[in-house]
Amino acid sequence: MISNFFSKSKPIQYIVVSVILLLIFILSRLNVFSENSNVIVFAEQIGLLLITLLSVFVFDFLVTRNGLTKKNSYSIILFVVFFAILPQTLLHTRLLVANFFILLALRRLVSLRSQKEIKKKLFDASIWIAVATLFYFWSSVFFIMIISALLLYVITDVKNYLIPFVGVATVAVIVVSYLVVFDKDIIDYTVGIFDFSLDFSALNSKRLIVGSTLLFSVGLWSLFYYIKNINSQMKNNKPSFKLIILSLILGLFIVVVAPSKNGSEFIFLFAPLAIIITNYVEVIPEKWFKETLLWVMILTPIVLLML
Repeated sequence: MISNFFSKSKPIQYIVVSVILLLIFILSRLNVFSENSNVIVFAEQIGLLLITLLSVFVFDFLVTRNGLTKKNSYSIILFVVFFAILPQTLLHTRLLVANFFILLALRRLVSLRSQKEIKKKLFDASIWIAVATLFYFWSSVFFIMIISALLLYVITDVKNYLIPFVGVATVAVIVVSYLVVFDKDIIDYTVGIFDFSLDFSALNSKRLIVGSTLLFSVGLWSLFYYIKNINSQMKNNKPSFKLIILSLILGLFIVVVAPSKNGSEFIFLFAPLAIIITNYVEVIPEKWFKETLLWVMILTPIVLLML
């Protein structure tokens, strides 16, 4: 039974998840390989695959190290299955890379619960979010998480509130220096960077509608249990769980304002949704229902291929 298999966290689960991700990645990007089959394109695809795989393991480190779920592999299999349900998220390089850096930032922010190396973690998080913003501007909304983390973890030293600005300034200086050295026009670089759109007509496809509806419905149902679960957590763990809800809200905001709505913007929802749904799966008392839910999530991508 699949629920039993992923109820543990062992090397075999990581191998299975990696193989599944490899298959999803190849199937999603077959057109890229067929249209441009040369060494450079192949190397680029390998690089993107490694970034996607690293995203999975950074996400797993975030979850297990900070006790956001119990010791199982439900979260990483869900995280990978989401790519299969919405394969558009694998087709846009900039968002894949941006999401990777957001995961790195989220890992550092959640780890503030230890109250150790606060300045270093804040600086790292601001750097990662700033770099993510270079790849996808609306990643910048995740800067809200830095201030929120400072408030939630009750970090009162005023100096710590200045560190994120130092991190952003550091990235800004490097970028401007690059543009000057290579004689790039700064104005041209910023043209269109603030674009947004509230037109959702581009998302009107059966696969995208069915896939997103499944994620939102299961995610919303699980969210009620997740919020209820926060109250049962230890005091120093509660802020971490609240940060995950905030990251979900920010991800939804990006989905709403994304200037080019093609489904790839949903990638910012994968991490918080995987954590929230995993917390629900863990408390389901009926084995048959848990098994059914996991099979529905896993088989949905196959059904979507038939639409």
